[in-house]
Amino acid sequence: MRAFLAKFDAERRGRVIVNNIRNQLEEADLRTEPDFEFAYIDSEVSIVSVSEVSYDPQKQPDPTHRIGSLEAAYKELVTVKQNDPLACAITKMQLNDFSRLPVMDGANMRDLKGIISWQSIGFRLAVGCDCREVRHCMEPAKEIPDDISLFEAIGTVMKYDYVLVRDQKNVICGIVTASDLSSQFEKIAGPFLLVGEIEGHLRNLIHGKFTVDQMKGDPKITNDEEITGPANLTFGHYERLLENPEHWKELALPALDRKKFVKCLRSAREIRNNIMHFDPDGVTPEDIMTLRNLVRLLENLARTGAITVLQKK
Repeated sequence: MRAFLAKFDAERRGRVIVNNIRNQLEEADLRTEPDFEFAYIDSEVSIVSVSEVSYDPQKQPDPTHRIGSLEAAYKELVTVKQNDPLACAITKMQLNDFSRLPVMDGANMRDLKGIISWQSIGFRLAVGCDCREVRHCMEPAKEIPDDISLFEAIGTVMKYDYVLVRDQKNVICGIVTASDLSSQFEKIAGPFLLVGEIEGHLRNLIHGKFTVDQMKGDPKITNDEEITGPANLTFGHYERLLENPEHWKELALPALDRKKFVKCLRSAREIRNNIMHFDPDGVTPEDIMTLRNLVRLLENLARTGAITVLQKK
């Protein structure tokens, strides 16, 4: 996948990049198997001619986000064998800070025997079972295919605290835990919360300073009849409104550079668009820093009274 993206001078799959690649592929009557937009970033994709596969040109790519889109689903597994001493499993779990290990038939990653965990070990020791080898503390494992819907898989992961993932070659390729879902949620929710804070501060920033007509902009260029106040504005509207030097003066912020502020808004808008379209590669640390810096600037303006904070009634 990374080599494929590099052919288009890209490293990630943001909305603009995906649209550009998809348009170029369609012009050349090509597609990828699996679809490049939704496959895991380190998986293999093949470029094929539309004439080589059974392809309905009216059928759009399946936008479902799969469990296989998570990094953990393809992370190298630490495993044990059935006949390994129990101490071997305990040592591996301690060294790697794991709560469970898949039990496999040696190097054959297709033959899943079960799973061993702190819970299964503790329960059997508590009732006096013979626990010399891994098989004595092993339990049936929960597994799902890597093409199952991410949202469908969440229920299974939350019920059992983990799920093993089997790929299209019938290989157990990874394990997704509740902790992995929590980390993924943080990656997605964190930027959402930052964007929400920025939008709230921007509404407060322009509140009472502009007419509805000014917010709508030039009617020859835009047709924003739905705008009735600051609450209807998007990042694009804020950017368009404040790039006007006359409008900027109304904010009474002489210590801030208008062009740099609007440029930062533009960057935040692009990041926000990728978030809303669920960029499968997540948000970069640089993007997070951009959002945090803008939040900090707006918070400082609010703290010093430059932004009037609207109180909820």
